Amino acid sequence: MKRRVIEFISCMGATTSSDGSYRYDHAQIMTSVLKSSTMKQNALVHTYRHGFSGFAAHLTEEEANSIAQKPGVVSVFEDPVLQLHTTRSWDFLHYQTDLEIDSNPGSVSDSKSQGPDDSIIGILDTGIWPESESFSDKNMGSVPTRWKGTCMGSDDSDSFKCNRKLIGARYYNVSDAVSAKYHSARDRIGHGTHVASTAAGNSLPDVSYYGLASGTAKGGSPSSRIAMYRVCTFIGCQGSAILAAYDDAIADGVDVLSLSLGSSAFFKPEFSTDPIAIGAYHAVANNITVVCSAGNDGPSSQTVVNVAPWILTVAATTIDRDFESDVALGGNKKIKGEGINFSNLKKTPSYPLIYGSSAKSNSSKVDDARNCKPDSLEENKIKGRIVLCDNDDGEYSPEEKLDELKRLGGVGLVLNDDETRAVASRYGDFPLTVVSSKDASEILSYINSTKNPVATILATVTVEEYKPAPAVAYFSSRGPSYATKNLLKPDIAAPGVNILAAWIGNDTEEAPKGKDPPLFNLLSGTSMACPHVSGIAATVKAQNPSWSPSAIRSAIMTTARSCVVRTSWPHPHWTIQKNNLKAPITTQSGAAATAYDYGAGEVSPTGSLQPGLVYETDTGDYLQFLCNYGYDISTIKLISPTLPDEFTCPKTANADLISDLNYPSIAVSKFNGKESKKVSRTVTNVGSDAETQYTVSVSPASGVDVKVIPDTLKFTKNTKKLSYQVIFSSNRSSPVKGAVFGSITWTNGKYKVRSPFVVSSD
Repeated sequence: MKRRVIEFISCMGATTSSDGSYRYDHAQIMTSVLKSSTMKQNALVHTYRHGFSGFAAHLTEEEANSIAQKPGVVSVFEDPVLQLHTTRSWDFLHYQTDLEIDSNPGSVSDSKSQGPDDSIIGILDTGIWPESESFSDKNMGSVPTRWKGTCMGSDDSDSFKCNRKLIGARYYNVSDAVSAKYHSARDRIGHGTHVASTAAGNSLPDVSYYGLASGTAKGGSPSSRIAMYRVCTFIGCQGSAILAAYDDAIADGVDVLSLSLGSSAFFKPEFSTDPIAIGAYHAVANNITVVCSAGNDGPSSQTVVNVAPWILTVAATTIDRDFESDVALGGNKKIKGEGINFSNLKKTPSYPLIYGSSAKSNSSKVDDARNCKPDSLEENKIKGRIVLCDNDDGEYSPEEKLDELKRLGGVGLVLNDDETRAVASRYGDFPLTVVSSKDASEILSYINSTKNPVATILATVTVEEYKPAPAVAYFSSRGPSYATKNLLKPDIAAPGVNILAAWIGNDTEEAPKGKDPPLFNLLSGTSMACPHVSGIAATVKAQNPSWSPSAIRSAIMTTARSCVVRTSWPHPHWTIQKNNLKAPITTQSGAAATAYDYGAGEVSPTGSLQPGLVYETDTGDYLQFLCNYGYDISTIKLISPTLPDEFTCPKTANADLISDLNYPSIAVSKFNGKESKKVSRTVTNVGSDAETQYTVSVSPASGVDVKVIPDTLKFTKNTKKLSYQVIFSSNRSSPVKGAVFGSITWTNGKYKVRSPFVVSSD
């Protein structure tokens, strides 16, 4: 009978009894279900004993159902397979940040926190390439004494070595058949190495991707230590391995956990069966900040994942760097294109140019041919030519179309795709560039009006100080949250497009002909945005060791970059996130971006070090959130088996009360304009002045009156925490339709503490 990995978590919150033994020993449970000793030995995959109690095992559905009935077992669910959400970005962030405080802290990237306050970033990913200079321990101090982790032995233990920078590495294997080649934390994919160096890589000058994006590569927190937990392989990231990594990381002593992975937007897991949410809850309960990518299923709305309120969720934006590969047409006309290729074509337009539909084979459809689908084109019409192809079929990737044209003897590909135009992909030696639909129309007009149309594709060049930037990446998953519209997600945005970072050292497939494997690579995704924020969180933690995960999250969110723009109705005075043109941030299509796109805004690497005020929450608040979300006690125990004494969900629990969670942003749903909506918040003074006074300003949303009571907060040496209420009411006869956005900002003249809000009719 086929066995599937089923994972369950014991209801015992404390992992051991007073005498050190398991209260509900997994071995006893397995023995009661599996009769064969060999079967028992082969079935067990992982045990969880540090942050929570449970195990993962290969079981049939019948065996899993039997285990679910055992005393002490609170949950059994099928092990999901999750996916990865796959230099100059830090310079761009610093350049864009205007920190309006009296004492300006040093650059996050260059700050060095020494001694016991060094932060430890745990990364759950595909592994790491330890030999990369990004992970050298030159000039690093001794490993923090609180570190309790290990550098696991492996089949390449002679070459895989940890050091004072890469202080730990673990790997997790689910099935011998799947992971026979993965008995190591060594990265064989590249993703984990890239993520780790973005978060905490050393500052390395004069690096590039074969001459492109040249400059200094550095992580967000170069002084931080790295612990890698290899949970992903080529088939994906097993949920049971993710939970095992969380469990180990809690015991190891990490300060921040960075996860550039998650489910797809279409899966929409419940908190009670989501390994990322469950593990993150226990990590946060152990004072570990958890940062996750928002997903790559944008630009459709309600696609954001990793939406639990105890997770800091990161969207992706562009930076001011472009990779331009132009199309030169006959008649001295140039069309700007996007893509990373090392074209060896002549620089003068001398290659015949054809539109895909004109090369249609007799048996294919016109739509298939114009999209250059495999087996839709005539070889004798393609050979030696550059081909203009559409890319609206949604069936074949640009790389598959490239391979087809190469097979048929084509010498270049111009791809018509507005979305792909915004993110430069790597195409190696083959001349491929992506143009906008507007420019594609101009190329097609040239083809149709010219007897012998010719063109060439120029090799890629780096364009810096590109404007406008940042813009929300088209792929970045969008809000509102599928779970509840009373909690704003994503939380924050960070660079995630064409990020240069360290790479595995043996990737010959990535190398152009005649070149050595790259030591650095360019990747895009919310996977790349997430470690930017993880690095900032680590630096905030290093400078404020006693701060809770919620305080760190608040510091990052409330200091995101913004400016005030005055316009006519319906937005007479609105705080809007700005780009390097000092204009509102847009999506890559040019539409105005909102908090559903970027959360609180583009992250500030320096502002988060001095937030002034913070919004704090703890596990008690998250338990109340789960009550308001609609979970009963038995369901809540699937996430938190141990509850405070006499904890119950109040009879008044309801989804509207989620808006009262003490979060740095505010979300109110089902606003019909007939009744006002009231939410409460509490702030803690963490600024340098114990006695200080903050006043509030409101950037209102269209059609909504916003009143803050009180409008002044006076802190003293004895009064560190103060509360306020926000009352939303309609300011016109017609109700709000859809969602409207605004913000509340508290300032004492030294710090600005901004909270975005969204009011929706749904």
